Amino acid sequence: MRVLGIDCGSERTGFGVVESDGRRHQLVISGVIRTSPKDPFAHRIGIIGRRLRDILTEHQPEEAAVEEVFHAANTKTAIKLAHVRGAVFFVLGETGMHVGEYSALTVKSNVVGYGRAEKQQVQMMLRSMLGQDTVFESEDASDALAVAICHATHRSTELRIAGSSMGAVR
Repeated sequence: MRVLGIDCGSERTGFGVVESDGRRHQLVISGVIRTSPKDPFAHRIGIIGRRLRDILTEHQPEEAAVEEVFHAANTKTAIKLAHVRGAVFFVLGETGMHVGEYSALTVKSNVVGYGRAEKQQVQMMLRSMLGQDTVFESEDASDALAVAICHATHRSTELRIAGSSMGAVR
């Protein structure tokens, strides 16, 4: 399964695409969609949406996952983040693909085994899973990859359970 993970932000939206069977994960691409805080917010949202569509077209993920909002520094930041998430979900919704949402606690528990892991611990585990030479453009990109791997693991389990229960019905 090819999964796109997204870590939303109004200045930096991280993305990562992995190919996974739920146990083994292979990096396809990761990076950051950057916008300038000097640009009008509507323009920035447009950049994020267009770049996300480009990523979807170029890398053809079958499913996607977005990290849930944990906290924001202030109300204005939270509202901007909500707008970015809305744009991301709109673009993903256009595809009709299955989209998951995971808390940072769930992602860290899944990838590291400890929900309060530091970002460096997450990156170390990602390197272990994806290859020791893996380089992350930023923490946003590595967070997005962790979201993608978390989703791949969860969905693989869900699909195996659904397949085994369907076989039991026959």
